[in-house]
Amino acid sequence: MAVKVKLGGGGRRYDQEGIPMRRPSSNHPLWKRALLFLVIVALACLLLGAVTFGYYYNHYQHVVDDRMNNGPLFASTAQIYAAPKEVRTGQLLTAASIGQELRRAGYNVNPNLGTYQVSGESISIKPGPGSFHNTDGATVNTTGGSVQSITAENGVALRAYELEPQLITGLSEDKNRTKRRLVTYSQIPKQLVDAVTAIEDRKFFEHNGLNFGRLIKCGVQDVMTQHAVCGGSTLTQQLARGFFLTPEKHIKRKLIEIMITLQLESRFSKSQIFEMYANQINLGQRGSFAVNGFGEAAQAYFGKDLKQLDVSECALLAGIIQRPNYFNPFRHPERAIERRNLVLKSMVETETLTPGEAERAEAEPLKLAPQNVDASEAPYFVDLVHDQLQQRMGDQQAAGTLRIYTSLDPDLQKAAADAVAEMMPRIDEMIQKRHKGDSPIKYPQVSLIALNPHTGQVLALVGGRSYGTSQLNHAMSSRPTGSIFKPLVYATAFSQSLSGMSQGFSESQPDSGTFTALTLLNDDPQDFGTGGKSYTPGNFEHGEYPGMVTAATALEHSLNIATISLAQRVGYENVAAMARSAGIASARPTPSVAIGTYSATPMDMAGVYTVFANRGVHLNPWLLSSVRNDRGDIVADFTPEARQVLDPKAAFLTQSLMEGVMTRGTAASVRALGFTAPAAGKTGTSHDVWFAGYSSNLLCIVWIGNDDYTDISDNLTKKVQGADTAAPIWAEFMKRAIKLPQYSDMKPFTPAPDGISIYRIDKATNQLADDTCSTGSFNAAFLNGTQPRNTCSRMGDGNGLMNSLFGSDSSTAGTSVTGGGQSTGQQGQQPGVGGNGDQPHRNIFQKMFGIGKKREDGSTAPPAPEPSPTPPQPRQ
Repeated sequence: MAVKVKLGGGGRRYDQEGIPMRRPSSNHPLWKRALLFLVIVALACLLLGAVTFGYYYNHYQHVVDDRMNNGPLFASTAQIYAAPKEVRTGQLLTAASIGQELRRAGYNVNPNLGTYQVSGESISIKPGPGSFHNTDGATVNTTGGSVQSITAENGVALRAYELEPQLITGLSEDKNRTKRRLVTYSQIPKQLVDAVTAIEDRKFFEHNGLNFGRLIKCGVQDVMTQHAVCGGSTLTQQLARGFFLTPEKHIKRKLIEIMITLQLESRFSKSQIFEMYANQINLGQRGSFAVNGFGEAAQAYFGKDLKQLDVSECALLAGIIQRPNYFNPFRHPERAIERRNLVLKSMVETETLTPGEAERAEAEPLKLAPQNVDASEAPYFVDLVHDQLQQRMGDQQAAGTLRIYTSLDPDLQKAAADAVAEMMPRIDEMIQKRHKGDSPIKYPQVSLIALNPHTGQVLALVGGRSYGTSQLNHAMSSRPTGSIFKPLVYATAFSQSLSGMSQGFSESQPDSGTFTALTLLNDDPQDFGTGGKSYTPGNFEHGEYPGMVTAATALEHSLNIATISLAQRVGYENVAAMARSAGIASARPTPSVAIGTYSATPMDMAGVYTVFANRGVHLNPWLLSSVRNDRGDIVADFTPEARQVLDPKAAFLTQSLMEGVMTRGTAASVRALGFTAPAAGKTGTSHDVWFAGYSSNLLCIVWIGNDDYTDISDNLTKKVQGADTAAPIWAEFMKRAIKLPQYSDMKPFTPAPDGISIYRIDKATNQLADDTCSTGSFNAAFLNGTQPRNTCSRMGDGNGLMNSLFGSDSSTAGTSVTGGGQSTGQQGQQPGVGGNGDQPHRNIFQKMFGIGKKREDGSTAPPAPEPSPTPPQPRQ
């Protein structure tokens, strides 16, 4: 029997055999102590994590606060509007088409702007408090596709009524050149919300901003594949990343993203978060602009207001969120359709769409808006508006969202962009065929500007071939003006005649000092050198039209030598002064000024031609009409600038010559191409090519040239001309414009001012035409008393051929016509213009041999050849 004995020695215990007994183990075995250690470490880590989380949570709370308190969530957006479209009685419009126009402007969609109601062939319009007009409404009655009457709310009959301006674009003031149309959650279609959540975040309305299941799954997948490709982010996380972070994927950024996500979820409701997401999300690129937000994307891809999208279109927008460029429907329609159909299947899985509805939506083809961004959004025009706003308003732009009302006509802008898009490939083909040598082919750039000639309103502007390729606005690039400058030389001569400055112009009345369309100009090669330097220019075609030619022929066929000789006679200083007053600031008094060697922008030249189209009044082309804030208060209004720079008679006489250019001269190709409305114009062919022309209600300038400022005809087997490049674009544009209701009434130009009459002139003799003339005739405008005094073939009454041969005098002036009728000018002598004259008329033999003609210094002039009886056909 064992007996335990307790002995000394430090309290050790021994059994009966005296063997020391083991001390009992402690109350905390090793595994428990290890567990305790782990718990302590975990608590420490948790505490440290809590402190760290609290620190960063607080830190990013301040980051979010600063972002929220630093103005609106989105950069200040300028809403840029077109000019209001005018409805006039007699216009080809229906009540339904007017309603569509108003709906595109926001009526009925946004009652604050206004409402309308179509009833049969009538439409009642009521602007709202946020309308551009904020005036009384009206009722427009149409019958058979045309406007019959317009009645104001108070019963007064109106001749015209302006509709609400269309929104062109919303332009954010940030470095990313973002276009955005802000929308509220209530304006987002439910089917778009369903589509986005089905494909991007099915539990969006249930989670607190983080979907831990997806996060863990994607984390494991990314580790296994060693590529961060799994999309585990919720909509809130995407929003946090878009507002505050860069798109790169790494751990630190992900943790920060989570912090900001929790902040957003704690401060905003789900509908507010989705609204911010809907306005922020990137959905591709349009030209050089980022398309952000569903509102802008609906317009960019479908040309619709967001609320007008159907389920198929909503699914497409939701589908391209993942990879906007990869699924771009314009570039990759097959990919876009496949992705859209995947979204529709996801909507079926979330039970927001029935299988039948999804099947019908999948069967729908892509119905995209026209891809021509220059036509739909006028980007060059918008950029120019933006620049002018900065120059004129500066920091005022930052004062909230502005509504910018401009001069643009969207329909005409589309016509301009489409005309350029259609015709430039043909010019490229011409350049290809004429190219010589091994040097790279240079394809030229283009610009087109269209104005209202009587207001200066810039109605359309194309600044280049493609805004996506080049954002340089060639409408504002200074280039040599070439021959479209020449009308200013002739206008200067007419102006001097009106002021009584004698230059001995008239061939029939040598001392009268009157310049007319039939004044003879010397087109022989001449040296116009000054200051000891020789200057011997030639015509476009060597040897063309030698000898004496009429002023009308010289301008019609763009003869350089004859035009410079005219400028020499009227004074280079006077020509340059006229050009500067008309808007060509670079013009200097040298011989070459007459043929357009000094530079101006296409916009400048558009202003120059308003002088001829507007009875001598120069109008500065303008784009900005009014700027208002988001409450409709006027921030700034802009008044067009106008000044009289030319006598109305001189402007009309010059216009008459340019009508001849269109009918018989270098611009006759315009008529051959099918544009037949009354018009005046001038081609330009030198370093670049131009066409400038106008009708009664539309003025258009077309420029074509190389970006590197080299001659457009370099390395070509045959030079290109304004007649075969710029003129066809002009004609195509004008043909499209005349089909639009607002420009369909191109009429003959207004009657001649008092003191001017229009006569029929025989081509062969340059005398008044009568019924017996068989060689053809043309109209020409003359100051009263300066027209020819002989007829072409009346031989027995002193007014015909015998008079021309032998110089017998006659006081009979012949019959004047204005479009086939009687003259509208007064038959009387104008002061300083010259009368019937007391000098004997030189007969044909005197003209042929120069007998009786004196130089300005009084010496006898050498023989000079007469004009060719039948002028050569114009160049095409």
